[in-house]
Amino acid sequence: MSRPQYTIHLPAEVGRRVDRAAKREKRKPSDVAVDAIRLYFAIPTEAATAAERRAIARGEAAYGKGDYITLDDYFHSVGDPPHRPRKKVSRTRSIA
Repeated sequence: MSRPQYTIHLPAEVGRRVDRAAKREKRKPSDVAVDAIRLYFAIPTEAATAAERRAIARGEAAYGKGDYITLDDYFHSVGDPPHRPRKKVSRTRSIA
């Protein structure tokens, strides 16, 4: 049973990313593209509720009037978020 074949044209950067992924995974570029397309269609989507659409419209109207603050301004107003110190990992190896 034959499968239909498709020809697609990818932007150069996308094509390079497909080629790099195929080389890294030791697969054909078409297999990488098929997996990406399957993943795209597997992501569930749902329609916004009426209340969500109204909230989005209110937010867009407020933004259009300039009634917003940046994330940097928000953090400055409430204090910088806490930073956890990273644990240092020893990079030494013992030779037995």
